[in-house]
Amino acid sequence: MIYNLALTLVQQPEVLERVLRVVRHRGFKVTTLDMQLAANGTTQVDMVVESERALELLSHQLNKLIDVTECKVLSAEQLSTKLTTRLSTTQIQPASALNA
Repeated sequence: MIYNLALTLVQQPEVLERVLRVVRHRGFKVTTLDMQLAANGTTQVDMVVESERALELLSHQLNKLIDVTECKVLSAEQLSTKLTTRLSTTQIQPASALNA
């Protein structure tokens, strides 16, 4: 089964590592990961995971992590809409501008 998760995390250096460790320990495989840093001190992570296990095994454990402020299960349509909106509002700078 393929599941879509939207996580809101506190911006800490180790928070993504903790989340990925829980995903691995619960027997899920990450197939897509999108992360955005927000100005309010949070990190938005959209993750697509795959496993034959029930999603509740993962979502309950993620909610227990102290740096996870929200864990939502999204439908495929919700995730697609969210990613499309995020990509359309993100400004990409050319590599020449980054080296200046």
